[in-house]
Amino acid sequence: MNIARSFNNWRKYRQTVAELGRMSTRELHDLGIARADIHNVARGAIAR
Repeated sequence: MNIARSFNNWRKYRQTVAELGRMSTRELHDLGIARADIHNVARGAIAR
């Protein structure tokens, strides 16, 4: 994996965590995400 890809993956992970972190617990629940699962969802966003 090259440096640019690693940086883009890190940036995508942080952006996903930030966006989900700003959501209310109810909004997350509507999406089927528990607050404790935010980091796992963000890791999954990198794999796509």
